[in-house]
Amino acid sequence: MSLPAIPLSFLDLSPVGEGRTAEEAVAATLDLARAVDELGFTRYWLAEHHGMPGIASSSPPVLIGAVAAATPRIRVGSGGVMLPNHPPLVVAEQFGTLAALHPGRIDLGLGRAPGTDPTTAAALRRSVDPLSADDFPQQLLDLVAYLDGASIGTVRAVPNAARRPPVWLLGSSGYSAQLAGMLGLPFAFAHHFSPDNTLPALDLYRRSFAPSDVLAEPYAMVAAQVLCGETDQEAELLAQPSLLSWVRLRQGRPGPLPSPQTCAEHTWTDLERAIVAERIRGQALGGPERVQAQLEALLDATAADELMVTTTVYDPADRLASVGRTRALFGAAPLPDGLAA
Repeated sequence: MSLPAIPLSFLDLSPVGEGRTAEEAVAATLDLARAVDELGFTRYWLAEHHGMPGIASSSPPVLIGAVAAATPRIRVGSGGVMLPNHPPLVVAEQFGTLAALHPGRIDLGLGRAPGTDPTTAAALRRSVDPLSADDFPQQLLDLVAYLDGASIGTVRAVPNAARRPPVWLLGSSGYSAQLAGMLGLPFAFAHHFSPDNTLPALDLYRRSFAPSDVLAEPYAMVAAQVLCGETDQEAELLAQPSLLSWVRLRQGRPGPLPSPQTCAEHTWTDLERAIVAERIRGQALGGPERVQAQLEALLDATAADELMVTTTVYDPADRLASVGRTRALFGAAPLPDGLAA
């Protein structure tokens, strides 16, 4: 029996493997995007991270344009643009241009965190003033106004596409969940790195929801780390580079995604094993049978309207194979389009 045919989407960070280049990473992103389009996925979203040697996805609008140009059908968007890093006018112009180039295929997912360290965030914003959560709602309202073609003072965002991209709020806690609900916007929760907060945030989103011109009812997407190997053992082996990379990040030593050889030669400390155990909690990791059971439990618990998969392995071929196996768990019938423009 297959999993329910809810919309299935993909989140990509364009991982850069040890001994490999950014050019190879973005080429793998385009290859994977073409493949998931053919597999019937609904969306392909690109993340925003800065100062991370193992992540080539620092500029979602640039990658979105490339992915949308390389694919015929799939919706392409940001997962997300970290709004505190950018003036709302700039984001509105970028996504107005993307929406004009690819009508009806662009999503604008917005996050509140900087996606980097404080020093890099200050360089992005060209300001040493601290980020304030209180600024985010006004930034969001300004951005939506620009996208809708309204003026703020004498300023308008140009170009202004006839079909503006849907705005999503992304979050890993209750703040964005409540704001998305109050504004009647779709909400995407980062279960892949904040599993403890998933159910409380989704509950808060649904309780806070007020119908809007965008949505009559809540629409919640859950992003989950999924690695589906041929067997449980293969998946656990393929997960090692991602897990070692996470450990190094927690230790303040971010770098390229470690190679399988580096992982095989690494001696794990008890503390690192504890970090790994915490990291894999809430992930779907294993062969098809185990992954299906884990995803079924996640979807039952969250009642998610859409599932977004993210998969990080060293070899792009292994990532593609995992994505194909994951898609097969949801049955052969094409999935619905979900929330569109």
